[in-house]
Amino acid sequence: MDGPILLLVVIAAVAVAGFAKRLDLQVPLVLVAVGSVASFIPGVPHVTLAPDLILGVVLPPLLYSAALNFSFVSFRKNLAHILRLGIVMVLVTTFAVGYFANWLVPEFTLGAALVLGAVVAPPDAVAAIAVGRKLGLPSRMMAILTGESLVNDAAALTLFTLAVASVTGQRIAIDSPVLFFAYEIVGGVLVGLVLAGIVRFVRSRIQDSALETVLGLVLPFAAYLAAEEIHASGVLAVVTAGFVLGRVTADVAVTTRIQERQVWPTVDLLLEAFVFAYMGLQLKFVIEDVRADGLPVLHIFAYALLILAFVIAVRPGWIFLNTGRRILVRKMVRKNKSENSNAPGLTWRQNLVLSWAGMRGVVTLAAAAGVPLVTDAGDPFPGRGVIQAVAFVVAVGTLLIQGLTLPYLIRRLDVADPLEQQQHDEQWALARTISRASAEKYMTAAAREGLPGVSAESVDAVLERVRRSVRARMDADETEDHEERAAAAGALFDALRRNVLVAQRAALVQARDSGELDDEVLRDVLDGLDVEEAAAEARIDRRSR
Repeated sequence: MDGPILLLVVIAAVAVAGFAKRLDLQVPLVLVAVGSVASFIPGVPHVTLAPDLILGVVLPPLLYSAALNFSFVSFRKNLAHILRLGIVMVLVTTFAVGYFANWLVPEFTLGAALVLGAVVAPPDAVAAIAVGRKLGLPSRMMAILTGESLVNDAAALTLFTLAVASVTGQRIAIDSPVLFFAYEIVGGVLVGLVLAGIVRFVRSRIQDSALETVLGLVLPFAAYLAAEEIHASGVLAVVTAGFVLGRVTADVAVTTRIQERQVWPTVDLLLEAFVFAYMGLQLKFVIEDVRADGLPVLHIFAYALLILAFVIAVRPGWIFLNTGRRILVRKMVRKNKSENSNAPGLTWRQNLVLSWAGMRGVVTLAAAAGVPLVTDAGDPFPGRGVIQAVAFVVAVGTLLIQGLTLPYLIRRLDVADPLEQQQHDEQWALARTISRASAEKYMTAAAREGLPGVSAESVDAVLERVRRSVRARMDADETEDHEERAAAAGALFDALRRNVLVAQRAALVQARDSGELDDEVLRDVLDGLDVEEAAAEARIDRRSR
């Protein structure tokens, strides 16, 4: 696709997203709808991107940003739920849809039908998370949805590679599917760890916020491409790198953290707007491709609608079946061992919401476009046109059907966690206690040991101001009698206040690492400390000029 056309699509998508937000509408749904209509406007060119470009350029920054801002503690705490949805659910969907499509569509072989199953298996949680955040879904459900979206693409793309290889006769790096799957996981994680470690090392040496931010921007692309080069999972490499750097974000300079908090939301907005507009713009051309292949359009789209209904049904069916099985096993274990489990599961209402948050996204379209034209024997790939048409209907259909009804379902069902707000308040109280204790500890040491070249009376006076700022920020009405004394005291205050903020940050991170403080609360507290520290550093820089 020509560069100017791509830029026009991006500009139009951002404009539509802006109007949708202003009207309080769901941005993904509006973009898909507008894009679908726009595809039929005479003269609108076929907006198409190579699958490798979508997976290698669009997907990595979205995954990295989500991992960077996602609590690894929450990921680990909800790991069982995340793996059941992100890996097992993908396997179930792939084989269930594959066998159903093979029975339904005469153009398919079983191998081609399993390719379709892998294509439509991974949900895209962008729309679901946006709705959940707006309507106040419990943090545990948000963590499960986010965690699922970070791992399901890796599972689906691996299954897609295996299914395509079985149809085309292409050899994969490792003959055993189980070993190949394990290699993809281990290789992807190792690549992510290594590259994240390199970026951490370089950042600790350069001390330049702009360059540090650029390194963060380049990392997801480097991780994805390096992992794919050795036939490992690029998705897991990106997610691992994001987790590592998100976990140690307190190690970088405050200006770098503030820059990244502005950069990544902007990148997310730009790419997500383009992705959903791109999905809608495919409608007209999917229909034309089906006609060009000599396939009956109505029959193919009838098959696609039936498969869409089946895809939607598989997720709640498996979630509730699996939940019932686990409840039964838990009861049997408790009966045999006379024990009570202290780990509460999700309620049926929460499971229903999770089961309905199965909207597909651009990975489904990219995988469908990546189906080869011919096999290694030179024969046409069986049912390729049908796969692309069905993938489009499933991606857009789930987004419109489930995306439109999910807000109503959340409002209708009582999925709130009554203990969550209490726990949140307790964590914030703990964070305030740790902040004040660490600040007081530093100031007591400063008062006892003194500062070189500064009188003890000046230190005590300024420390008292710092104490008041810790309790209630700066007192806006406080003044000094003499201008020179005010300037000197102000410089000392800023220096001491910055040191106090560093001590507070270290104490809070230590509490997080020990499991005492919640990671998400820590991030919110650090955001406020960063703003204060940046302001203090700016004042110090102005005085030094």
